[in-house]
Amino acid sequence: MAGGRFTGWRLRRALFPVVVFLAFSAGHAGAATADERFLQARDAYKAGERVRLARLADGLGDHELRPWADYWRLRLRLEDDDAGGVADFLAREKGSYLAEKLRGDWLRWLGKRGEWPTFETELAPLLTVETDIGCYALQARLARADANARNVVLTEARSPWFAAAELPEACKPLMDALVIDKRLDADDIWERVRRLLEAKKLREALAAARYLPDAQMPSAKTLDAIVDKPARYLARLGGNFSATRLGREMALFAVQRMARQDPVPAATQWREIEKQFAEADRGYAWGQLAHQAATRHLPEASDWFDRAGTTPLTEEQLAWRVRAALRAQDWNRVRLAVEQMPPQMAAEVTWSYWLGRALAAQGQRERANALFQKISGQPNFYSNLADEELGRAIVVPPRAAAPSREEIAAAAAQPGLHRALSLIRLDMRVEGVREWVWTLRGMDDRQLLAAANFAHAAEVWDRAINTADRTTLQHDYSLRYLAPFRERVEPKARALDLDYGWVYGLMRQESRFITRAKSSVGAQGLMQVMPATARWVAKKIGMDNYHPGKVAEMETNVTLGTQYLKMVLDSLDDHPVLASAAYNAGPGRAKRWRADRPIEGAIYAETIPFNETRDYVKKVMSNAVYYAALFEARPQSLKSRLGVVQPARGGDTRGEDLP
Repeated sequence: MAGGRFTGWRLRRALFPVVVFLAFSAGHAGAATADERFLQARDAYKAGERVRLARLADGLGDHELRPWADYWRLRLRLEDDDAGGVADFLAREKGSYLAEKLRGDWLRWLGKRGEWPTFETELAPLLTVETDIGCYALQARLARADANARNVVLTEARSPWFAAAELPEACKPLMDALVIDKRLDADDIWERVRRLLEAKKLREALAAARYLPDAQMPSAKTLDAIVDKPARYLARLGGNFSATRLGREMALFAVQRMARQDPVPAATQWREIEKQFAEADRGYAWGQLAHQAATRHLPEASDWFDRAGTTPLTEEQLAWRVRAALRAQDWNRVRLAVEQMPPQMAAEVTWSYWLGRALAAQGQRERANALFQKISGQPNFYSNLADEELGRAIVVPPRAAAPSREEIAAAAAQPGLHRALSLIRLDMRVEGVREWVWTLRGMDDRQLLAAANFAHAAEVWDRAINTADRTTLQHDYSLRYLAPFRERVEPKARALDLDYGWVYGLMRQESRFITRAKSSVGAQGLMQVMPATARWVAKKIGMDNYHPGKVAEMETNVTLGTQYLKMVLDSLDDHPVLASAAYNAGPGRAKRWRADRPIEGAIYAETIPFNETRDYVKKVMSNAVYYAALFEARPQSLKSRLGVVQPARGGDTRGEDLP
């Protein structure tokens, strides 16, 4: 509005979410003792101190987190083989996150005891069925099944077998039944063993192999020898190793392990023995070699994928087949690789975009535009690029009407949202986030925007962002792309000539503006600075009085983070894609991932070998576009930001000392 001034009613409306949250907070001002008692109850639960937990829980009175203490008491009772009070809690807390959580615990308790009638009754209201509960459900059906129903149940029970994950104890009776009924043959068993070995899960692979005849079972000693020195194992193969299935499978495992170390010598050794294998096994080995070659950007990758022939590839291998072709800028191979994917995978936004690009490169613009149209209009990396292929600049959608007083009040009245914010306030963020997300289920756009405003008023920025991110038709991008602490961040970015839209895009991805964020590897603060990096940068810029305890302080964290980002950017051709990759995975890796010729920034991003870094770079760059659109109030181009990544220059030593 003109002049930026509020009329009286507009000011009251704008302040209403804050007033609601202050009223919420006021209830906690005198509740320090109750909060301390609640945290003591949590500690008692973790220590298994049942009597102390009961005393503390009773002392909480009507504290809004009392249901958590009651849940902990019931959880410990189940461990003591006592389900008393569970049904009453489920009735009292019906529809809540804690009711769902306790119901899952109770179902596991019933499943272990084989109380199938009660289990099936209580299963019906459960909304999220995890693998172990799903296996108990199949056990329950099997217990009452006739011959025909047994066939159906055991057919369904095959599905968990082929997942490359450890099977919960609840699934093992089903696997036994499958073997007894001869519904898992040697090929099925070896397929699971292969997938587990690929995932480096040796213990689980040995457990699966126990279903094989004794003569076919690999030993732990053999697997350890292959893991330790796969090349030596292959070099020492006897002349008749291929006479048995076990001999062939162990050789394939050695090829797979050697390919992880270096696919080129692995391929050389494989060629010496591949004639002793059936066509399907040869295809499997070439798929493994090609996958590892593709992640290293080796030019042989596409040819090796072709050698896999008609052998089915995993989804990860199919993805890297496309990436290898992109890296080679071979659009025909890109098209063929996407078209060979299962339909559901090919329809994903990533592969739809690249298929569209391949079709456009081959002159099939109409088909390409149809694909771009299908994935356009959403706030993500490939949707942004699809919009630009259709000639549309990236703009912020019209802002939805602000939530009304009634909508804000309804959000504030949600017990789950209250509990979530209280848990976050008490540094129980994991529990708080889970309760918050659960409470959002089924909310429409208006309710989501009200909840996002409620979180915003509480300055719980990550919940405001993630909640606003969920809307489908009515949007508020000022909430989706919040920019808190701008008065501290923007001057530092400007002083270093950094694009502060990009800085915010990176910060949003790093921490969601959680000032006390700490990663599993020790990165801290808004910009997730590693302690060693912080120490190095502080020394480099001559920061006075720096000590490790200051790295999480906002002022210090932003100073160190932006300074490091500037150093990285300067060492990498001032290219934000390279610098984003470097900030996440290290400057050395970002340099090594460049091609030997110019490639699009989008191709560089898509062919980053690390899943986390690939996802990170794409999100940072898309975030940056929306922050720039909000800050500058004009349309933006992601494609121009991505630009072209040039090959490394010989003798370029810039940034070699960067951590």
